[in-house]
Amino acid sequence: MPWLEIFTPSPNHSAAQTHERRGVCFHHTVKSFGGTLALMQTPESRVSYHTVIAADGTRARLVADEHIAWHAGVSVFQGRKDPNVFLLGVAFAGDTYAAPLTEAQVASALDWLAPRWSANGWSSACMTDHRQVAPGRKDDLSPAEWTRLQARITQRFS
Repeated sequence: MPWLEIFTPSPNHSAAQTHERRGVCFHHTVKSFGGTLALMQTPESRVSYHTVIAADGTRARLVADEHIAWHAGVSVFQGRKDPNVFLLGVAFAGDTYAAPLTEAQVASALDWLAPRWSANGWSSACMTDHRQVAPGRKDDLSPAEWTRLQARITQRFS
């Protein structure tokens, strides 16, 4: 099923260097889809994702893949600091502790990953969530939802 994708540019990114596109860091927003998009439009928030996925699977592209979105903050992945420069940021609208990801969100995320997976030479080891890159500071995704998403990614792309 093709998923609706809208372009809602965020000012909260850097184009000073090209994004390395070595993998993906998944997040949840806690806020609603509309509330998240409004926050991402606010320069004072200094935060954005590359893409946000609504409960119905609609995707909002906020920052182009080749630019650096400010989504991970102080974080480390596979021994490297500042994952913003090498992990694309994908967020699911909502709170994965309050409600699980919808099937539409998971399917839309897999659809978003598909053209990037082989183009960028990704593997499951290139996928993570915010909780793992910023332990003790961030808690998204919930462990149960990360395990579920990770299993679906592995099933689809391995």
